[in-house]
Amino acid sequence: MSDRRKVTVVGAGNVGATCAQVLALRDYADVVLVDIKEGLPQGKALDINQMGAVLGYEPTVTGSNDYGPTAGSDVVVITAGLPRSPGMSRDDLVTTNEKIVKDVTEKVVDQSPDAILIVVSNPLDAMCHVAKSVSGFPKERVFGQAGILDTARLQTFIAWETGASVKDVSAVVLGGHGDQMVSVVSATTVGGVPLQRWSSAPPRAAASSCS
Repeated sequence: MSDRRKVTVVGAGNVGATCAQVLALRDYADVVLVDIKEGLPQGKALDINQMGAVLGYEPTVTGSNDYGPTAGSDVVVITAGLPRSPGMSRDDLVTTNEKIVKDVTEKVVDQSPDAILIVVSNPLDAMCHVAKSVSGFPKERVFGQAGILDTARLQTFIAWETGASVKDVSAVVLGGHGDQMVSVVSATTVGGVPLQRWSSAPPRAAASSCS
């Protein structure tokens, strides 16, 4: 691999593979995509590498079924775990995904003791606690990718309702990734206009008033 920084993504499902692809597209770092399913990370890594010839990016993406290639990673993104089935809450995944995240954390920390951990696996807040406890890392080196996700979802829904560009929507969601999340309506604006003023006008009229 090159002298670029290295980011490991554990889990080559939809979230993990998309994460690896976006990292490559942004030319941030070389990427190692790890998954227990043989051939899966290797195939997805090959596709992402070959896209570079068309889209013009250079990072190397390596697919692996073991953690050897992850050694010396600057950042490790943990997406591994079972997804929710219909009717399940995020909390229903605690027992199963706790074991998976514990195992993954032990292996990535063994190879990359100075890395920053970013946890995506659900239930997010509980899995962050598992990763922090198992790694022994200080809290500033273990992050949960939840607040930005929930905020992005809220911004998108507001843009759809108002007919505005999502680029013009500013919003904040606080709290846990689940029923505890709180939308800060007082801090939400569309085109610089407080959301409360938009909510009192029909969507089309509100959209035209911003243009």
